[in-house]
Amino acid sequence: MDVSCPLEVILGSTTLKVVDCARLAVGSVVRLKQDAGADLHVRVGGVPFATGEVVVADDGLSIRIGRVLPPAPEALT
Repeated sequence: MDVSCPLEVILGSTTLKVVDCARLAVGSVVRLKQDAGADLHVRVGGVPFATGEVVVADDGLSIRIGRVLPPAPEALT
């Protein structure tokens, strides 16, 4: 299967007020809801697929898959 699909690795998320978004500038630090060291979330085609951790491989950032998630019930029908 030589088909490409988008893969996203989600570091974290938060919610900001519009006024706080407008104040973001180079050097701003945005606090995420996740704790330091928490697993990253992997999505394939927008669907949650796995969790993992950041690793350095060949002088670049990669993700080591730690857990593959079970398929969502609606994906099985």
